[in-house]
Amino acid sequence: MTDQHAQIQAAMDAVIDAMKAHLAAVQAADGKVDDDNVWTAYVALNNASYAYDDLLLDAYGEVTPWDVDRIDPDSLDQAVSAMTELAEATDPHSHVVSVRQRRDYRVPSVSALIKAAEAARKESLNEDEGAEEPVESVGEAVLELLQSGDGSLAALDVPELEPLDGLVAVVEAETPLDLGDYDETDGAGPFGVAAVDRLVGRLDEQPYADLDDEG
Repeated sequence: MTDQHAQIQAAMDAVIDAMKAHLAAVQAADGKVDDDNVWTAYVALNNASYAYDDLLLDAYGEVTPWDVDRIDPDSLDQAVSAMTELAEATDPHSHVVSVRQRRDYRVPSVSALIKAAEAARKESLNEDEGAEEPVESVGEAVLELLQSGDGSLAALDVPELEPLDGLVAVVEAETPLDLGDYDETDGAGPFGVAAVDRLVGRLDEQPYADLDDEG
């Protein structure tokens, strides 16, 4: 076996090994985007294929079906890192968006609202779950409706609550909400807009505005 033949055989073996390593990295990533191990294995496979193709062309004038160019992993990583840093430095917008909603209700009948809350609780409880404390106020009743409705405000669309004005505010925030920063009894802190945050705008909800205009 000539030295050139041995080089081509070694290059081919390197391609096969690189293909196996690339497959293993892809399987280990399991669909993860931008996995470093997949990228490293991809570059190794690309460059092994390029080297084999180059040797094959030089020795026999033949090529492989893989039309690839050599990748310099160091220079490409530096370029991607530089582009990422530039995008982060020049992006004027925050990457955290906070949506805050307030909706007020009038309670025509306290007893009717409490009955509706107790009915919602009973419907949501499993047979194995024991009875809970009775609902004793309008606040507890609304909370019970929300909990029974998995926290959705749609759970408050009941005849026992008459909607008043409300609003939705969109804020570009410097940092995301960390519930550990606030006591459970703190109802104002988590909704405050910091000096570095920006209020983009708000949508006003006036359920009876159209009826008032018609009158």
